[in-house]
Amino acid sequence: MATRISHDPRPQPPEQPGDDECCRSGCDPCIFDLYQQELQRYRESLAQWEARQAARQGGEDAAQ
Repeated sequence: MATRISHDPRPQPPEQPGDDECCRSGCDPCIFDLYQQELQRYRESLAQWEARQAARQGGEDAAQ
């Protein structure tokens, strides 16, 4: 029986901006605000990815 392999790469965290990347002029949103938003999206995507991996692993174990 052939195993179906789907391409589902692990999400990658956003790159944290350096302290020198903020212009300190009170931008709204600040580059650090945008980073925090991206970090939250990454955490949510990672949790969903981990759940899919656990479900696939469980499905593979049941098929054996």
